[in-house]
Amino acid sequence: MIYITGDTHRDFSRFDGMEFHDDDMVIILGDAGINYFLNDRDKWLKMSLSKHKVRFFLIRGNHEERPSNIDSYEEIEMFGGKVFVEPMFPYLIFAKDGETYEIDGKKVLVIGGAYSVDKPYRLRAGYNWFRGEQLDEYEKKAIFERVKGNHYDIVLTHTCPLKYEPREMFIQGLDQLSVDKGTEEFLSQVEESISYDKWYCGHYHTEKEIDKLEFMFEGIKAYKKGEFGKKSDPTLIIRRNEII
Repeated sequence: MIYITGDTHRDFSRFDGMEFHDDDMVIILGDAGINYFLNDRDKWLKMSLSKHKVRFFLIRGNHEERPSNIDSYEEIEMFGGKVFVEPMFPYLIFAKDGETYEIDGKKVLVIGGAYSVDKPYRLRAGYNWFRGEQLDEYEKKAIFERVKGNHYDIVLTHTCPLKYEPREMFIQGLDQLSVDKGTEEFLSQVEESISYDKWYCGHYHTEKEIDKLEFMFEGIKAYKKGEFGKKSDPTLIIRRNEII
């Protein structure tokens, strides 16, 4: 079975009590948080995740370092595309931005990254901010040329195309003109140039469906069979948005 869920931000308690089998996998739609501190704290977390006895397929978020910028990661072939894996933690698999995968018989496109709206605060307070959180123009152009005109069964991204932004989740008082929406604009271009059956994204700490796109947060769904876990508790949204 393959499961899918939203941002975890280093808190994997939602998986406690779940019974996984050898061939199960969990897709996390960005900001897993396992490459946040870039020291032994990350290593201890990665070691602890082995208790779940399941593979994690990780989309890159904005509050974590790119695995390509971490020496311990190797780029290897998996699911018909390139992924990043640390030999010490083979159960933690990072997707490569713009890659197409064959997962459980479905053609899947993955594009990670987003802008951190709390970037000024992070820099001021000394919290981690990652320079490569968004794709650069070269990466966008290369991905667009590779995917345009294609059909995908599923698209997995961290943020969403611009027209689907859940405005009700915007931080109150934050001037949206100060927010770099380059990734959302790029995903809009991608969405208009491809066809797809289903699009999943995280980032906004909400759960809702618009057209064929679904925002996910703490809920867990089976890849093919629908709802598995309960929906988010709205009181947890603020807590999940702290620091990482």
